[in-house]
Amino acid sequence: MNRLEEIIKRERGLFDDREPTDGHFERFSFKLATRLHAGKAKRSIMPYLLKAAVVTLLVTLSSLWTFDHFVRPNLKKQMTLSEVSPEYREAERYYVRQVNLMENEFTSLDLANPEQKEMLMNEMAAMDSVYTELQKELRANPNDQRIIDAMISHYQTKIEVMSYLLGQLRQIKAETENPVSHEKVTI
Repeated sequence: MNRLEEIIKRERGLFDDREPTDGHFERFSFKLATRLHAGKAKRSIMPYLLKAAVVTLLVTLSSLWTFDHFVRPNLKKQMTLSEVSPEYREAERYYVRQVNLMENEFTSLDLANPEQKEMLMNEMAAMDSVYTELQKELRANPNDQRIIDAMISHYQTKIEVMSYLLGQLRQIKAETENPVSHEKVTI
């Protein structure tokens, strides 16, 4: 037995002869009721909502992780030439580098007419949308040589068009900067 229990049993007579003070039971009942009522107020729905929110968050994050790592790679809509073979990777790098250099030159040219620059950028975006469609076709048919040839031809055409436009823009810029030297002299 517990030592405290032994002491209480032995000294029971000392405990039984005293009565609580007047109003003790009323105060005790009031405190008990207050504590029970306060306990109900503290037991609001908030902890349950918080737990539900945490569980929902964990389920959502795990679902997104699963989707991103297992489902999404299979849903990738576009495919680049570098995914076909190492030879095409080198060709794609070359063409992308050339296109980026020309695009940088376009942005560095200070065109007098902002509408021309906007029209030029819209034309480049249209060419890029054609290439995006070719990438989607390549994803559907990765071994179709016609699509690969069309993608390479697209890069070549884009570079040719950009070279022509850059030449024209340089010529226009030169004429606007030095108009006297380009006028025709008539006798």
